[in-house]
Amino acid sequence: MPEIITLHNVQKSYQDFPVLDIPRLELPSGIYWMQGENGAGKTTCMKVMAGLIPFKGEITLHGNVSSRSHPVQFRRMINYAEAEPLYPSFLTGRDLLELYLGTKGGDRKHIRELGERLGVNVYMHNAVSTYSSGMLKKLSLLLAFTGNPALVLLDEPLITIDAQALAVLYDLVRMHHAKGVTFCITSHQPLDRSELPVSGTLRVADKTIKLL
Repeated sequence: MPEIITLHNVQKSYQDFPVLDIPRLELPSGIYWMQGENGAGKTTCMKVMAGLIPFKGEITLHGNVSSRSHPVQFRRMINYAEAEPLYPSFLTGRDLLELYLGTKGGDRKHIRELGERLGVNVYMHNAVSTYSSGMLKKLSLLLAFTGNPALVLLDEPLITIDAQALAVLYDLVRMHHAKGVTFCITSHQPLDRSELPVSGTLRVADKTIKLL
């Protein structure tokens, strides 16, 4: 099975302190549970994979879209939802969605239906400063499914959402994976394998990441 994403000699340091040193990692299509202790580097690894923070080395998608040579196309193909999303307080959810649709593309009707299922549409016109943590989480998940990503990175998506939203999330992951989207999901809570067909486990430890 061809690789969706390949990391080659990826290194990341904060103030000259190394936090990631990944010689090589190749992931075929699938749904991956990324595990690691607090501070092991899971979030940093996701931000590096999404091209959101600088790093040394090279990451490619589908073997030919390079984080170095094709940075705009690369970022369009990867979506990332933070564990504790923070947005400028004066923006509305609608503002953020329009930004994502403008940069990522995607089907507005489909996104509107997803927003309805997640219960986001009822407060999309309000400033995000008025959102609870659960409302922010649902908005971040909606944004993560915007566009036509090859890879979606979900950092602790199970926290701060209610049971109904969790059921919708599992359904969205299954549905998009069936269409060829690969997922990496961090979670300290066990993923329900009866709900998600987990392909493998990624272990972040000792400044590297390995597929178990």
